[in-house]
Parts: sequence; C-alpha cells; structure tokens
Amino acid sequence: MEDTLATESSRVGGASSKNDSRPLDITAQRARRRISVRIIPYVFLLYIIAFLDRVNVGYAALQMTKDLGFSAEVFGFGAGIFFFGYVTLEIPGSILVERWSARKWIARIMISWGILAIMMAFVRTSGQFYWVRFLLGAAEAGFFPGLIVYLSHWFRYEDRAKAVALFMAAIPVSNLIGSPMSGLLLGVHWFDVAGWRWLFIIEGIPAVVFGFVTLYYLTDWPREAPWLPDDEKAWIVGQLEREKVERKAVRHISMWQALAHRDVLLLVGAYFFAVVGFYGLYIWMPTVIQQSSGWSDLEVTMVAMIPHLTGLAAMLVVGASSDRTGERRWHAAAVMVAGGVGYVLVILAGGNPLLVVAAFCLVAAGVDGFMPGFWPIPTAFLTESAAAASIGLINSFGNLGGFVGPFILGYVRTTTNSFNGGLALLAVSMVLGAACVLSVRSHQGAAAHR
Repeated sequence: MEDTLATESSRVGGASSKNDSRPLDITAQRARRRISVRIIPYVFLLYIIAFLDRVNVGYAALQMTKDLGFSAEVFGFGAGIFFFGYVTLEIPGSILVERWSARKWIARIMISWGILAIMMAFVRTSGQFYWVRFLLGAAEAGFFPGLIVYLSHWFRYEDRAKAVALFMAAIPVSNLIGSPMSGLLLGVHWFDVAGWRWLFIIEGIPAVVFGFVTLYYLTDWPREAPWLPDDEKAWIVGQLEREKVERKAVRHISMWQALAHRDVLLLVGAYFFAVVGFYGLYIWMPTVIQQSSGWSDLEVTMVAMIPHLTGLAAMLVVGASSDRTGERRWHAAAVMVAGGVGYVLVILAGGNPLLVVAAFCLVAAGVDGFMPGFWPIPTAFLTESAAAASIGLINSFGNLGGFVGPFILGYVRTTTNSFNGGLALLAVSMVLGAACVLSVRSHQGAAAHR
C-alpha cells in the first residue's frame, strides 16, 4: 500500500532544476507514504464496520424471514427502505465534512448507526422492521460521501483512484469477514435468543466503539496534523491548493451550479443504475445461492466469500489501472457492463449452484470494480463545497437504487416464484449505468495539467 501511493514523485519538482527537485521528490514520497499509512487503514476499517451493518440483513434473512413470517416482498421493501432515510442527510452531511469537521461528523454517524443496528435485533413486526431500517439509513447518511470528501483533503487527484480503491476494498472485505461470521452467529441460540438477533447485536457494537475512537484519531486537514512533519505538511498543502487554483482557473462552479451541472446529473443516473445492480447482489445473493443449491446457512455464507474475493481483486486492479492511465470513464463503464453480463449468466446457469456462484463472481467484479474509476470523476472538475455537495447528491439519490434493486428482486420472486425476471432487470440497469458514465464529458485533460 505504501508503494502504490509513492510512484509518481517525478512530477512534483515542476520547473525546478534537477538538483533542486530531488529533495522535494523525497519529501513528496515521505509525505504520501505517511499519509497513506495513517489514514487508509483506519478509514478502511470504518467502512468495513459500516458496510457490514448495512448488508448483514441479507445473511440474517436466511432465518429472519422464516421466524417473523416475512414474504420476499416484505423483506425486499424493508431492506431497501434504508435508502429513503439515507437520502435525507447526504448533501448537508457532505458539506459539513468540508466546512465543519470530518472527525466529529463521522463519529456522530457511527455512534448513532451502531445503536440502531443493535435495535434491529429486537424487531418483531414488518412495521418495526421498516422503521428501524429507515432510521438506520438516516443515521448513516453522509458517512460514505463524507469519507470520499475527506480523502480529497489528503490525496491529490492523480493518487485518488488508488486511495478510493484501497478504502472501498472494505466492501468485499467486509463480506469476506461477515460471511463466515454471520454463518457462525446464525448457528447460535444463546439465552434462548435466535442467532439472527445476535448477529445484529454483535455486529452493531463496533460502530459505537469506533465512533468514540474516531474523535481522537482522525485529523480534519493536513495543516492541523501534528503527526505530519513541517516539510511534508507544506508539500501536501501546497499540492492541494495548487489543484484548487488550477481547476478554478479553468472554470469556477458554485455549489448550486454544481448541483444542476449536466455531468453531475449524469453521474447521479449512472450511480443509481449501478447501485440497483450492486444491492441486488449484496442483499439477495445468499438467498439465490441457497435456492439453487439447497446448502445449509453456514455453507451458503462460506461459499458467498468467493464472489467477494473476485470483487476485491477487480477493485484493486481497476483502481491501479485508472490512476496509471489517468482515464476514469471507460474503466468504470467497462466493468459495469461486465456486471450486467454476470447477471445474465446467473439466469443461464439455471439450478447449477457452481455455475451460479461463478456468474456471481463476474457480477461482483462489475459492481465493486466500477467504483475506483467512478468516484474521482466529480473531483476532476469540481472543488471544495461544489465537489462536496455534488458527491452528496450523487450518493444520496444514486443510492435510491439500493431500494429499487432489493425490492425488484423481492417483488418478482413473490409474484413469479422465480428470480430470473428481476435478475434480467438488474442486468439492464448495469448497462444503462455504463451508458450514463460514458455520456459524461472527459475532464481528463484539465486534471492532467498538474
């Protein structure tokens, strides 16, 4: 990880002479390495905790729906209603990270969502299920876009896709951890309490604990970092300030203009369609695998690790390639199309569980792998509050796809007794998302001037 963010130092010398640029190059390498080691592992851990609390309902469903008598439609609606709560605070949350304090806002989010994640263990009716999932979404709102904005405070544009990839690798890793953990917890019955309830309790506690840790560990801005030596601090502050000046020189866009910007709206659409496919995988994959195989809960959760490993590999490879070439749109769009093809292959696999798992590997590569190329795109043409508000807009309204994806599969499964129609719609959604990404104007040239 240290080396991946310290390979482009030859550019930092600018117009300086060869002898003058060498000390600056060494300073740049040290700064990038120190920042990477300090920040990436911690935000990686936070996102593992966050994502596990968001999608563990998919593993709980293996028992929860039977215990509570929920139909597939009821469960799909409850799983997806999370994102209606999520929309409410996304944009203001992202702006608070930019204008107020990242560590305080992220800490508040984690503590409140941890408490609500634990409350999932106590639901008994569909109404309670809907309300707690809605409030959980509202509590978590602003976390992901806030961290994307936060990374832009510490990493230059040309380093950002790798930073995002390393941070967002927490998505498949959370499932690599969560799959076997959830499988084991589903098998317990402590104090005459069902395993799916213990799943929510045990996986919700870390969010509360690390919410308090975040208040003391994270630093909002490089200029405030006591752990960063003065020469390294001066270098990263200077690089990021120059980045802002160069983009403003090309075109200054206010926060309100950014929210109505053509390319921002296309990115909202792209993310919406991609997220439809994303949560179709993460919420329903265990159930689809179990239906095709007849395997036990533990066997399903262990096998579900395989697609998540594929998603992790795709995310890291695409992020590295995107930064190496400086290209974003095609990197994001190509893997989104691959994810759509994967959904078609799930349908064609029929009842063969091994082929279903293999097809889900391609789906995972698509729904995870598009993110490192996608998220640096807004910061290629927007800065400061405009970038923060736009990232919040993209994530909030785009994440409404997190309601549509699970609900489509649940509704189609209830009405047709088959997942195939819903899987086909998810395939189409991924391709539409790729089309939206490719419709965004290329800002690669402006960003490359550094």
